[in-house]
Amino acid sequence: MNVKAIKPILFAFTALSLVACGSKTSDKSATETTTPPPTSSETDPNYIDVVALAGDATALDTNNSGHGFSTPMPNLSDSERDIHLTGDANFETSFTTAPNDAHPELDGLGPVFNNNNCNACHQRDGRPSTIVPTAEQQTVKLTNDAGIFLRVSLADGVCEMPSSVNDFCQATGVEGFGDQLFHRGILQAREDWQTHNFGGQADVYLSYDYTEFSYPDGSTVTLKKPVFTIDNAWDSPENFSLSALANEDVRFSARNGMPVFGLGLLEAIEEQDILALEDVDDADNDGISGKANWVFDAVKAQAGDENPVSLGRFGWKASTPSVRQQSLGALRGDMGVTNSLFPEESIANTLMHESYLSRTNYQDTGSDEQGLPEASDEFADTVVFYAETLAVPARRNVADEGVKAGARLFDDLNCTGCHTPRFVTANGAALLLGGVAAPAAVKGQEIWPFTDMLLHDMGEELADNRRDFMATGREWKTRPLWGIGLTKTVNPAAGFLHDGRAATLEEAILWHGGEAEKSKREFTELSSEKRAQLISFLQSL
Repeated sequence: MNVKAIKPILFAFTALSLVACGSKTSDKSATETTTPPPTSSETDPNYIDVVALAGDATALDTNNSGHGFSTPMPNLSDSERDIHLTGDANFETSFTTAPNDAHPELDGLGPVFNNNNCNACHQRDGRPSTIVPTAEQQTVKLTNDAGIFLRVSLADGVCEMPSSVNDFCQATGVEGFGDQLFHRGILQAREDWQTHNFGGQADVYLSYDYTEFSYPDGSTVTLKKPVFTIDNAWDSPENFSLSALANEDVRFSARNGMPVFGLGLLEAIEEQDILALEDVDDADNDGISGKANWVFDAVKAQAGDENPVSLGRFGWKASTPSVRQQSLGALRGDMGVTNSLFPEESIANTLMHESYLSRTNYQDTGSDEQGLPEASDEFADTVVFYAETLAVPARRNVADEGVKAGARLFDDLNCTGCHTPRFVTANGAALLLGGVAAPAAVKGQEIWPFTDMLLHDMGEELADNRRDFMATGREWKTRPLWGIGLTKTVNPAAGFLHDGRAATLEEAILWHGGEAEKSKREFTELSSEKRAQLISFLQSL
């Protein structure tokens, strides 16, 4: 297909915070323990000599390993390790079209989806490969090698606080499409399957706009911004302008797969410790105004809670409250595999789905003859446990003087204003993760994730103009930095930021704006030697 010959919708996406934010006028920190963390001197930041970023849940033997993100927490019991390893195998399961009489445990894929296994978006439990067209291609279609997809919804203003009155601030989906665009499908997913077999809701193409950034010292860096083109929508394959996706009030946002290690520890952080870092009105005038995202909690709703709202912790905009909801939502959303938390197909109650069911004699309804979902509870529970109990890799090159200098610069530039270094996880017997008793391995751990778990305004350049619960189009959650230095070791083709645009940590920093603008500007004003030192610190994490 000649993409230039059609009239698709074009839109560019921007990225979220990696290193933030503002001027350094206050020292925001989380819960302290009675034993002070190790330091090189009294004036050095408290993280400068830390090796075990996740306490007893740190993997100490994964240095420079291509599987550095794939180690179970070393403090799991033998029985817990068995569950983890079962979850590991299930995480890599490739689902097939239903019905699959020979392997019914594998069927349920689709009818529309983005990938057929978890590992496709989280390669070796890290980031996916960034897709870059060749010079001859100029643009490339998203297919089975894409670890990225598009969120989609209608522009509907702001939402102050989730409640039953406003549908708990959930995004308003596009009619016939919902809130996620599925660019793949099984053989007969579409009515025009004979000419567009294995097609999803629409075809998505990716290209890039390139710009040159110049440092004050004259050195330059080439930056790329992804541009997505949508065509061949199922509701109007011959004329995209008539598709519901072409309406001017439709908003799109790219979502790259993200690392899945250390998640149980992040969920185990005390809610009060995260909320203590909020400063929505910037009362301390430091230019940083972290905000919590309160979101719909599917686990609470299923349990009958009349106000199923929880603190958002996961996703690029902190839009899910638990590893369970994040994992099972992806199982049903990204792969189209129903489960007990999300028992309906992702496109249920749409004309596309009704047409598919009629065309295929209702062979794939999303449940079996007993009315059970496609993924068993055992399968789902082990996948969730796996994601909750992947170890965080230990730091490397901690004693290197360049790394230490970079650690000091990270503090001097107030990157810690958003990337809060340290927390201590909850240690109560009643601690729950996604409504289930938390494993002892995540309790009472001193962790160094370098995130405040809050939303920050990252400026217009990074805005996707799409609301996600209370998060505005300019706000993104601070990403954890632990393990980030092993990203390219695990997957040399991986990119950074929510759309994978940044090929290096340096590029990721240069995309910062908004609350991080001052920190970024000060980074660009450093000498090349000092910039390299700060990067070397990030690579040690």
